[in-house]
Amino acid sequence: MSARLAAFEVLRSGSDLPLREVEAAARRHGLDGRDRGLVRRLVGCDVRHRGTLLALVHHFARGKPNPDLSALLRLGFTQLFLLDRIPDHAAVSETVRTTVDTLGLSKGRYVNAVLREAIRARIEGSSGDPRRDLVGRPWHLAEPIFRDPVEHPLLWAEDALNLPAPLMKGWQKRMGREAACALARELLAEPPLSLRCIAPASEVAAELLELGVETRPGHHAAILLADSEHTEAVIASPAFTEGRVTAQGETALRAAELVQAAPGTRILDLCAAPGGKTAVMAATGADVVASDIEPRRLERLSETLTRLRLVVSIVEPSAIEGPFDAVLIDVPCSNTGVLAQRPEARWRYGPKTRSSLADLQRTILARAAELVRPGGRLVYSTCSLEPEENARRIADFLAEDARFELEESIEALPAPTAPAGPTDGGYAARLRRRA
Repeated sequence: MSARLAAFEVLRSGSDLPLREVEAAARRHGLDGRDRGLVRRLVGCDVRHRGTLLALVHHFARGKPNPDLSALLRLGFTQLFLLDRIPDHAAVSETVRTTVDTLGLSKGRYVNAVLREAIRARIEGSSGDPRRDLVGRPWHLAEPIFRDPVEHPLLWAEDALNLPAPLMKGWQKRMGREAACALARELLAEPPLSLRCIAPASEVAAELLELGVETRPGHHAAILLADSEHTEAVIASPAFTEGRVTAQGETALRAAELVQAAPGTRILDLCAAPGGKTAVMAATGADVVASDIEPRRLERLSETLTRLRLVVSIVEPSAIEGPFDAVLIDVPCSNTGVLAQRPEARWRYGPKTRSSLADLQRTILARAAELVRPGGRLVYSTCSLEPEENARRIADFLAEDARFELEESIEALPAPTAPAGPTDGGYAARLRRRA
């Protein structure tokens, strides 16, 4: 039961980053690796499928449940509709027990009645009615639970595809409805673990296979992919702890390579934490200076570099002294290219967030530009798919600062369900400061 209780504690906390709270909750309850993995799946499914789960709560709950009761109902629906390998009786009994222990007997009886009604309404297979079919799952409901996709296509996307209407509206305009819906479905899947090999990939693959972890190659020669269920085993493996492999997406790796770091070059990573791109550049023998605005994030950066046995000068922003041969800025963004890994980001997307990010991105770009020597390089990167954060941001910058010109750019859509990925999407552009 502790796994459900730990998951409930995370969900009721209201954290903006619930998946980051899983480890602390698991430690509080003394959970082993298996139960810890269950908590991560429960919380991850809740965040990824929040629109669908709320539609189920709205349809089956009597009255308007308070936030705690809603979280417990979502926990039960997650097990009944979204996860395999959990029998119905276990899903109901453990959720009811958690409810009784936290909210009392009467609420436990209520949750029991609601979950059992949902089981009776659940039908195997597809109905062909998008208002009743659960996307990506082998179930449909006896009655419509989602809004009509013909009358309200954007609201249906929120319910069934768990993609907020503002995001879907922009994606449809750029890609067309079919492509936008296909991408939204991709990003509902829990992605594989993307690993960058520091040792030869064949050696890392063989070492992990001895631990029972099968991998497959990504598109990039240094990338291996492992099923997400092996995350705990990989992180605990000697290959990871001794720095022969690390977690990093292919698109992030390509952005770091766009800097063209090399021995004898002086490079600044201005938004460095947690250190993945910093490590790629430092491994070339370049003289890398790394910085980040939050001291806590600098600690994470230091931990990453220590594990990978790399020496980098870590400084606070006020202590940076330029100029540099190259500056990399992996700016804060909407994270829409990594919604599979960071599913909570989809629910933060809105006008206020976009405006705040735009101001911050412009500020960081302007700051970085002043630190690049004449003839040097400025690389701007995001894990976003939104043009206003990517190509348009760069076009606006170039229109305002004639000292720079665009040299090369990359743009990638995430494909977490494809055999070779990439698991992450994003954008990067290398600008050259005229000599």
